[in-house]
Amino acid sequence: MEKLTIQEEDVMRRVWRTEPCFVKDVLATFEEEEKPPYTTLASVIKNLERKKYVKARRCGNTYQYYSLIAKSEYKRTFMSGVVTNYFADSYKEMVSFFAKEQKISSDDLKEIIHMIEKGKE
Repeated sequence: MEKLTIQEEDVMRRVWRTEPCFVKDVLATFEEEEKPPYTTLASVIKNLERKKYVKARRCGNTYQYYSLIAKSEYKRTFMSGVVTNYFADSYKEMVSFFAKEQKISSDDLKEIIHMIEKGKE
């Protein structure tokens, strides 16, 4: 799976929310002040198609897009890369980092432990 740029990832999240979609549908998800030009957005979506994240279906004189990769699959692959590259391939190191940075509370950790234990049943 080819890595996405920040801009491509943002657009891909919007495609997942609105699919199947046209470029104009994705454009409508942007706030007015952050709205990119139509042609720029169309180019980003074409890049996503080239990277095999979306597929286009011709509809008249335009294209409708839908994802080829599920959001959960992308998330799993992305997080595995983060853990491997930044936390020595250790989820324990990652959780420890967030705890030390006070980005995760002890209540959150207890809830995570509960989810893990419940998943083992």
